Amino acid sequence: MLIAGVDEAGRGPLAGAVVAAAVILDPAYTVDGVTDSKKLTARKRDRLELEIKQHAIAWAIGRAEVDEIDKINILQATLLAMRRAVEGLSTQPTHVQVDGNQCPQIDYPVEAIVKGDGLVAAIGAASILAKVARDRELIALDEQYPEYGFAQHKGYPTRGHIAALERHGVSPVHRRSFGPVHRLCKRAF
Repeated sequence: MLIAGVDEAGRGPLAGAVVAAAVILDPAYTVDGVTDSKKLTARKRDRLELEIKQHAIAWAIGRAEVDEIDKINILQATLLAMRRAVEGLSTQPTHVQVDGNQCPQIDYPVEAIVKGDGLVAAIGAASILAKVARDRELIALDEQYPEYGFAQHKGYPTRGHIAALERHGVSPVHRRSFGPVHRLCKRAF
C-alpha cells in the first residue's frame, strides 16, 4: 500500500500563499526525527527536508495563492492546495492521510487524522516540506517588501507586522479577507 501523507503550512498568516505538501515515504527507509514541523527548529527542518526528498518514493508541493484565499476562503484554499499537492505526485498513492479534520476532494481513498503530523510519519514529513517551502517563500517576499519584516514573522499577525501594515499599508501579497488587513483596506476608503 502506498500511503501519501498530506499537510499544509500558512493557514493563519496575513500574507502569502497557503502551501501544502504530499509525501509517499519509502517503507524500507526510516527518516529519524520526523514529526510536526512546529516542534522542530528551522535547522532541523532543513536537514530533514533534504533527507525526506532524497529517500521518499514521491513528494510534491501544492499551493493556493492570495487571490484564491480571498476568493474562496482559507479552508477551501487549504483543501485546494492539498489536492494540488496530491495531484502533483509522480507516483499515485493507494491511500491518502491528511492532517486535520477535513479532507480535500481527490480521486483516492482519503482520511483525516487530527494531529496526524505528530502521529503518522508521512504526514509529519509533509508538514516539514510544506513549512520549509512556505518559509522560503516568505524570506523571498521579504526581499521584495522589506518594510513588512516577512523574514522574521513569516506573515503571522505579530505586533510588528500589524504596526508595519498600519505604517505602510497593504501590499499585493496580503490577504485582504483576513480581519486586520480587511479593516485597514476599509479605512483606506
